[in-house]
Amino acid sequence: MSYCLNPHCPKPKNPADVKFCRTCGSKLLLKERYRAIKPIGQGGFGKTFLAVDEDKPSKPRCVIKQFYPQAQGTNTLAKAVELFNQEAVQLDELGKHPQIPELLAYFTQEDRQYLVQEFIDGQNLAQELAHRGAFSETQIWQLLNDLLSVLQFCHARHIIHRDIKPENIILRESDRKLVLVDFGAAKSATGTALNKTGTSIGSPEYVAPEQMRGRAVFASDIYSLGATCINLLTVRSPFDSYDTNNGTWVWQQYLQTPVSNQLSRILNKMLESIPIRRYQTVDELLNDLNQQSQAAATPAISAKPLTTQPTSPPAVVPKTPSQIDLELEQMKTLFLGKAQPQKNNQNQPKTQSIQPSSKSQIDAELEELKAKYLGNNNTPNQ
Repeated sequence: MSYCLNPHCPKPKNPADVKFCRTCGSKLLLKERYRAIKPIGQGGFGKTFLAVDEDKPSKPRCVIKQFYPQAQGTNTLAKAVELFNQEAVQLDELGKHPQIPELLAYFTQEDRQYLVQEFIDGQNLAQELAHRGAFSETQIWQLLNDLLSVLQFCHARHIIHRDIKPENIILRESDRKLVLVDFGAAKSATGTALNKTGTSIGSPEYVAPEQMRGRAVFASDIYSLGATCINLLTVRSPFDSYDTNNGTWVWQQYLQTPVSNQLSRILNKMLESIPIRRYQTVDELLNDLNQQSQAAATPAISAKPLTTQPTSPPAVVPKTPSQIDLELEQMKTLFLGKAQPQKNNQNQPKTQSIQPSSKSQIDAELEELKAKYLGNNNTPNQ
């Protein structure tokens, strides 16, 4: 099928092989190559269509975004034009990342602006949540690990997404990677722009407090990602997981399955209302995430189990100096007691008699033995 892009056409559906709409006569091919198949989204600033690129033999699918603002007012229209142009610029700069859609074309036709970008085949996380239910802790760890590198890539190029939410994260079917889409609200965070109050943009449920006042910072995207995580864990709007009377998050009360203290601590820090208390950069969050992963992977230290067949001789327990003194004193007494001169038996052959040592000699020898023993005792075990 071919779909007419004229917003006023009463019958936009056409056969797939025609070049002009049979109802209004409008051209069906954009730039003589992009053919819209069906509408897949609509907002205040325009419509989005699934399309095919007929200039390539494989006719790959793509997405056409048509700028057609329906809002009234000069200021609103000017802002809409700015955002549409901005998305093209952002995608042109960021689309080289494998988890950000690539910009294919940007042009004006019949007084309407168009943006053509890579089609990402898969469901967004809001659809995944509706079909599969609450996410598990493991899935949230995977989400953070997968998306933070994308966010790091954006922030390194001074771009704040400003509209992170489940609907703008697609789980790509081909490789099960998460893709961040819809950069229409993205903002350049240059030094001058950061100190300038702008328009509040984004979905209110997921927007950081400072962004609501038009002062988005890098940490604002981290807040929105944290709000996305608790939505996926609780299957509730982030608004419903916040106690406005006490100014605290209570999302843990609505978990279907409890999560670890490590994950709770990280999410709560991502969701701090005061920006300075939040993770300031993606790098800071990634470092914390990696430390938690390493801690989880390291087994707890426990006592070694006893075995019935020891594989090595039991270690000799070192004796204290008082024990050594006692034993040496016993040896001294025993030695002096047995060192009495013996009478030779006349019936036995004469042998050289052992001359007993004097008491002072015995004391000296025992002290030497004691010193030697204590010296060996202090040698560390191998």
